[in-house]
Amino acid sequence: MTDTLESPPTATAPATTLQAPAAARRFGFLTDRRLAGLFITPALALLVFLSIWPLIRLIWLSFTDYSVTRDVPESFIGFENYVDVLTSPVVRERALTTLIFVVGAVALQTVLGFAIAFLISRRVKGRGALTTLFLIPMMLSPVVVGLFWKFMLDVQFGVVNSFLDSLGLGRVEWLTQQRLALLSLVIVDSWQWTPFIMLIALAGLTAVPKYLYEAAEIDRASEWFKFRRITFPLVWPLLLIAIMFRAIEAFRLFDLVYILTGGGPGGTTETLSYNVYKVAFFGFDTGRAAAYGILMVIVVIAAAQIYLRYLDRLQGR
Repeated sequence: MTDTLESPPTATAPATTLQAPAAARRFGFLTDRRLAGLFITPALALLVFLSIWPLIRLIWLSFTDYSVTRDVPESFIGFENYVDVLTSPVVRERALTTLIFVVGAVALQTVLGFAIAFLISRRVKGRGALTTLFLIPMMLSPVVVGLFWKFMLDVQFGVVNSFLDSLGLGRVEWLTQQRLALLSLVIVDSWQWTPFIMLIALAGLTAVPKYLYEAAEIDRASEWFKFRRITFPLVWPLLLIAIMFRAIEAFRLFDLVYILTGGGPGGTTETLSYNVYKVAFFGFDTGRAAAYGILMVIVVIAAAQIYLRYLDRLQGR
């Protein structure tokens, strides 16, 4: 007979249920999704009020004959405003002026910005001070820059003409001569926004791996070879992005034109944005100005999409 040892039965403790605090039970309906929506709703409401609704209103006005000087309500006229803008010889002239300005300003800023960034990247001491010094024009307001250069380029009292006169070169009518007024706008805009290109190019230059230059030096490659095969190809994609941003900004230039030349002389410096301003606030043709602005937005979006596709194809290579 074998004795079996049996363990005494153990009593199981009753299961305790955890209860949420009173505050959690009170706000239990606030799930993570609802709480996120609650925080996002004020920002979305502000965005709709400040951006989306004015855009919808602008699109509607572009199909009407609305004018702020008339008390009668607007009437729907279809695409008449768009046809008037697209067939206007004045608009074509202003588009050509804008294109010349965009190409000239962006090209000059790209060349100068990359050259300055390349020289700064090769300097070890004082790089931060030089970069900060070159960034000062970009920190100024366009209105301040316009007034600053308007005084400097003045025919009688401008410091530029005083300097040229001291050299025996005579005084130049920078802002009132048709051949030089647009060039003056390009120079002033380049003075302010060349640091933007320089900053992006400098970021790209400092990100180029050093071992590529070391390998090229082992192979006794020339400085031109290193620049053409290493530096420029690696920085070029960043420059293209900077060029896109600057082209969009130059396309909608208004501040400098308004301050420096007022669109003159003879409309030679009147860009598309300034012409929209004249149609809206001098001609009081609000519907036509709305269609004008919508067409400018469409042009910018289409050009940006084509440019971005080119960038994607370039990166795919």
